[in-house]
Amino acid sequence: MRLPAILFLIAISTVLAGSVPIQTLVFPSETSTSYVEMVPLKPLNLKAFTLCMRVATELSGEREIILFAYRTQYYDELNVWRELDGRYSFALSGGTVIFSVPDLSALQTHFCITWDSSSGASALFMDGRKSLTKLYKKGHTIPPGGKVIIGQDPDNYLGEFDAKQSFVGEINDVNMWDSVLSDSAIKDMFSGKRVPRGNIFDWETIQLRTNGAVEVLNIEL
Repeated sequence: MRLPAILFLIAISTVLAGSVPIQTLVFPSETSTSYVEMVPLKPLNLKAFTLCMRVATELSGEREIILFAYRTQYYDELNVWRELDGRYSFALSGGTVIFSVPDLSALQTHFCITWDSSSGASALFMDGRKSLTKLYKKGHTIPPGGKVIIGQDPDNYLGEFDAKQSFVGEINDVNMWDSVLSDSAIKDMFSGKRVPRGNIFDWETIQLRTNGAVEVLNIEL
């Protein structure tokens, strides 16, 4: 009669230890062929968003790095970049807003971007710390009907990739909401606390389509 109680205590200990498997995308080398398409839960028809991910890379120097790309048939609708000079930016269908923040490294960084069309308010978060707010694309709407990919920047609809802009490193926990999360919610997410799951992309239930030399690993946090 004591065995079930022991097993129950072991199960409780495992839960309390916080051992949670998570899918991690590993891009081992610079290529023009490796990428992952992410299938959204609903179309990206956005007047506001919060986009978060955990990312690590050893790329440095004068090297562009694409972190997130959403493209419709004719336009780049939302691209997130590390620029040649080491600053970070995102672009909504032309024009760019740029932030001077610490560079990414081999140590995993929790990286978020927020944008609100009603005011144009835009900000970047690294490990829960918020940048200054900049105003960008007030009144703009991100249209539906495109594809989202990680690892490459498509110069046409899911094609014409440049290896010198590709991502090399590790990305996981990519989540997106059609609203601006509070600063406190983003800090909670960085520290591992539960927050409402993304309603555009939810990494816990994400559907991924891999291409090329990308490894999808299950890693316990």
